[in-house]
Amino acid sequence: MNNRLWNIKNPYQGPQKRVLCVCSAGLLRSPTAAWVLSNPPFDFNTRAAGIDTDHALIPVDDALIMWADEIVCMTTEHSEELLARFKTYERPVLVLGVPDCYARRDPKLVEMIAQRYPEELELHRKQKAAEDA
Repeated sequence: MNNRLWNIKNPYQGPQKRVLCVCSAGLLRSPTAAWVLSNPPFDFNTRAAGIDTDHALIPVDDALIMWADEIVCMTTEHSEELLARFKTYERPVLVLGVPDCYARRDPKLVEMIAQRYPEELELHRKQKAAEDA
């Protein structure tokens, strides 16, 4: 774990926002979200993981959460499970509302993520500003 903890702060990762994308198994929706968000116009440093430890090839863990500047969940159920099992270290957690009915990089899925991410980010910012006021 020490090497993983060092990698969280590895300075060679660059200045881009680090976004952890989460779905059930980390196989279809979250890798697609990570791909979309790592390309223009976003250009983020992304990772994909699954919240379901019985099915995820790369399960969500504390190191991934500590690495992330922001966490993007595909459904409310994913965000609720994430918040129940982990400290989110005050990271923003966005929910895109993406159902589990798409293949990896399905064009409809790609379009949905590209559209919903900025909308959810703006909603999160407004909610945070209202809380801080």
